[in-house]
Amino acid sequence: MPADAPGSARPPLPAGFQDVLSFPLLQALLGRRARRFACGTSIPDGPLAYTSQREPLPLSELEQMLVLLAAGGNTGWHYAITRNAHYAPHFPNYAGAAGGRTFPSAAGFHTSELFFTDDSGVYFFATRDAPALAEKDADGGFDLEELLEAHRGRIRKLDSGRIQFPHEEPFMEGHNTWCANVPGSTLIIPVADLAQHMLAVLCFAVQNGYGLVNDIHGEPIAGLERFRHLVNLDAPFPLSFVEQYVLSEATAEMACSCYAGVLMLQAMGLGGWMFDGIDRHTLLGATGDPRAPGLRFRFDTDPRWALPNATGLPGVFEAYCPPHYPDMRAAVDAFCERKFGQGGPFNPGTPGAWKESPRVRGAAKVHDPEFRECVATIAQYILDRFGKFPGTIPSVFCLTYLQAHHLDLDFYDTHFHPGAYLPTHARHLERWHGR
Repeated sequence: MPADAPGSARPPLPAGFQDVLSFPLLQALLGRRARRFACGTSIPDGPLAYTSQREPLPLSELEQMLVLLAAGGNTGWHYAITRNAHYAPHFPNYAGAAGGRTFPSAAGFHTSELFFTDDSGVYFFATRDAPALAEKDADGGFDLEELLEAHRGRIRKLDSGRIQFPHEEPFMEGHNTWCANVPGSTLIIPVADLAQHMLAVLCFAVQNGYGLVNDIHGEPIAGLERFRHLVNLDAPFPLSFVEQYVLSEATAEMACSCYAGVLMLQAMGLGGWMFDGIDRHTLLGATGDPRAPGLRFRFDTDPRWALPNATGLPGVFEAYCPPHYPDMRAAVDAFCERKFGQGGPFNPGTPGAWKESPRVRGAAKVHDPEFRECVATIAQYILDRFGKFPGTIPSVFCLTYLQAHHLDLDFYDTHFHPGAYLPTHARHLERWHGR
């Protein structure tokens, strides 16, 4: 990331910034394409063979911030789940965070964060638990410059230099070896804490009276019979179904993040695309291969598992499961603290979008000790039976990525009919870089 010091004088905004503010949504939707050919890249053979005559051009600090804002920016206080008759008169207590973001999350769980890399380093862009980073005006809009400035403070540098792994299979799909994570590009990597997401779903299940059964081994959840007055064990949910739900919800969250970023690329006239063609263990650093340190996440192996299981980066992004917590009861308590503690969505002291925010937030039912013990009993059983939590899916997951780069328009002019890129791409160097 370009190293503009916080608080230093910033250059005047380029003309392209105003273009972003007025760019039509419909044009972004209909004009979206995967535009992979960046300045400095080469296709050595085949019908689209071409070698760029341009040097790689990294994104400016402002360009990068706008893409990050689109992919994972904070958008003020979210509105939570408005009502559930089963909870009445209490306020539904689903959400995990009080701040909304540019992409939706199932029931407001928000269990993913963004990492990114460019030529200068590897970074963590933490917006999941941020409060409202700027105030909306009466029309629901923001001062975009103020919002960008607030987000700059959410970036943490983790490593120098671009994230490293070989540009070959099996580390990445063969069709991406020439174009992904190339010099000049910014690669954004949403990562989901599936352990935390699983706890959120278990809390939802118990709150609504749903029990679980281990359909993988054909056995009940040991110890859950003590909580028959809380959950229905006569018609329980299969564990495999619940964990598939968790994976699907988190994957949708990360994909929407990347899609929001792709729409911003159209408005700015940047190239790039969203894709899943880099092995997730490679990016997380869970291959065990020293050539692919990736994000350097902690991972474990077990004869019961077909693949390594990453659990997070200590002190940065830690999944809600051991080894980052001594047991699942401790993880449950930490998750409840996220929801009901200081800054949480159901803490009366947390500001909000409502005229009487303390009354609204305080109306949510707090997870009492018995409730927590019921959830922890299910979670600890899964951990003990499978050796990890969740049991049939990873503890930490990434799948969909977003790359942003400067296009080499000569490639498209050589091989494509007119219309292969938008007017914003045609004018980008002039409007953003004065060329």
